[in-house]
Amino acid sequence: MKPAAFTYHAPASAAEVVGLLGELGDEAKVIAGGQSLVPMLALRLASFRHLVDLRRVDELRGIERRGDDSVWIGACTTQATVQRSEGVRTAVPLLARATPLIGHFQIRSRGTVGGSLAHADSAAEYPAVALTLDAQMHAVSPRGRRTIPAARFLTGMWSTELADDELLTGIDIPIWNGRCGFAVEEFARRSGDFAIAGATVAVRVDGDGRLDRCAIGLFGLGPTAMRARDTEAALIGSDPLDSDADGIGRSATEGLGSVPSDLHGSAPYRTRVGAAMVARAWRRAVQEALHG
Repeated sequence: MKPAAFTYHAPASAAEVVGLLGELGDEAKVIAGGQSLVPMLALRLASFRHLVDLRRVDELRGIERRGDDSVWIGACTTQATVQRSEGVRTAVPLLARATPLIGHFQIRSRGTVGGSLAHADSAAEYPAVALTLDAQMHAVSPRGRRTIPAARFLTGMWSTELADDELLTGIDIPIWNGRCGFAVEEFARRSGDFAIAGATVAVRVDGDGRLDRCAIGLFGLGPTAMRARDTEAALIGSDPLDSDADGIGRSATEGLGSVPSDLHGSAPYRTRVGAAMVARAWRRAVQEALHG
């Protein structure tokens, strides 16, 4: 298959991109690495009259630590760049550990941080990491700039809060300080495939060894990545050494309303796998927080 005909644009700045999006509206689509969009265009699952290529927009690339508070990553920064970054490994371990799970190295060499977030696949790793760590998305449009919390950014399968004329420019990821532990676990049929179910866990313990911060993300278990906020709240103040990891996994995945059921697995199967991934990630994160 070949994509439907389109007009190609290659602007050199974010301002030019925004100008094109404002002019062309929903007839235009931004393309970054193209690892998700190009196959959809080739299969004609999607078509647009205009493609706006970001490859020349250098201001959308880079990784910058902003004090002790956060790490900024430009939307067009490749996943391979994130994987190689010592700064990311040190400041945002969860993102560093999730990155090698994305496809294969050829995909990561072209795929971008912003592309993964804006594509918003429910089984993708980066949206779950962003949600788990309470990241902030930065966007610009003809109306100006705005910041979108990760909790509001994901609105459904392959859909986000971004308007048709809005460009995702970067992401700010908060740095967790103190005695912290992080883990990501996923189950896929083959290495590099999208996850049937997965979990991201971040924990922090206080001076007495009790949990004073906790985040549990789920992916592959609904139309978007999710947080198990009720389970998180119930764990605050508890002793992680007394925690029942399997029970936490069941608690985090019970009552999910829209678990997919397809040829890769039924909804009950995915739910059981998700619970097991939460339990496995919980054990690893707690171990790291308590013992390093």
